[in-house]
Amino acid sequence: MSDRKRRQLIQAILSAPLAAGAVLPGRAAAQGQSLPAWQPGLLDIHHIATGRGNATLMVLPDGTTLLMDAGATDDSLDVSFSPRPDGSRRPGQWIARYIQRRLKETGTQALDYLMVSHFHPDHTGDVGADAPPSRLGPYRLSGVTDVAEMVPIGTVVDRDFPGYDYPTVWTAPFATNYFSYVKSRVTKGQDVQRFRVGTDKQFVGKGHHRVPGKFGVRNLVANGEVWTGVGEGTVKMFPPLDTLDRKDYPNENLCSSGLRLDYGDFRYFSCGDLTSYTYDGEQPWRDVLTAAARASGPVDVATADHHGLFDGLSADTVRLLRPQAWMIQTWHISQPDLLQLERMFSERLYPGAREVYATSVMKENLVANRRMLSRLKSIDGHIVVRVAQDGTFNIFVTDNADESDRVKMVSGPHRSSRKSA
Repeated sequence: MSDRKRRQLIQAILSAPLAAGAVLPGRAAAQGQSLPAWQPGLLDIHHIATGRGNATLMVLPDGTTLLMDAGATDDSLDVSFSPRPDGSRRPGQWIARYIQRRLKETGTQALDYLMVSHFHPDHTGDVGADAPPSRLGPYRLSGVTDVAEMVPIGTVVDRDFPGYDYPTVWTAPFATNYFSYVKSRVTKGQDVQRFRVGTDKQFVGKGHHRVPGKFGVRNLVANGEVWTGVGEGTVKMFPPLDTLDRKDYPNENLCSSGLRLDYGDFRYFSCGDLTSYTYDGEQPWRDVLTAAARASGPVDVATADHHGLFDGLSADTVRLLRPQAWMIQTWHISQPDLLQLERMFSERLYPGAREVYATSVMKENLVANRRMLSRLKSIDGHIVVRVAQDGTFNIFVTDNADESDRVKMVSGPHRSSRKSA
């Protein structure tokens, strides 16, 4: 393909028409306007698109806030999306500023919870030689620590506190920097907790506003331990480490923690970089993502975990979750993968319409995989799911080229599958 034709193809994909506006539960919204402010009784789920990794902010109906990850990669622009809005600030700073805008809407000044799904830099922050030191402790600023520098955090939860030795001890700078941040919090008497699989009592509403609707967060999985779906029971999928060769130890992605967020009839599923690949059946215990999906049951919105890469969603995971909308948090040239898209769109796996969104898809991937990527509802922008008390929800894509929160498209209203049943 000539350079001229390639440019024309990219332009055609990027300029494809977006969906028309729809009615927002509780308030009207239109393309070109700023996203209407959160109101008590609404559940907002913000997939923040910095082009540098994962960050998901959940504003619960009573104003309680939960941030899941704050990634900041240092990958070069030949393989990674360009920073959004731009490179004048670090990704964690942009995330923190986004959070501050949402906190203003709730009338609060601190993030209630930070949940770190696992310790990779696209979820916690790369730390290079030029990463500046913190004013608040003996660690450097990137991703999670940049957020913590700008926004007070009530409780930090991760998969391996306090030992940080499973399955092995991390020595990479991005991990040890995060551990130094945690140690600093503990020294100051600030709350840090280990993620407790099976419970729905670790991330609880703080009651910033009184609301009648019932909502909750169920901890589904961490370190290969999965909720059974009954009470707070769990089952451990990983074999004892002393029965495995070192090369077969569970990797960091496979140890990811994940949750299901419920609001009335609405359900949302997200499990970090959890995977389902079993080395083609050789090690079936590695398919933790499908086990987490089975524990969760069907949902309305789900993330395509591990950025929609080849080892993420199994066919069974897709069948079990069967959401109306998939969210893919992308930033690398390889994300998302064609087979993953085939599964998400496949009505052989589950019937009915569904929408697929991605936060930041590189142009090179758009050209190479146009057959499937042309079906995405969005390829660049923050993706916000807004849920009303009756279970109806809209999906907004907002502009990440600046901090206006300008609505680029709206889809909905959608009705919860449980409400429709």
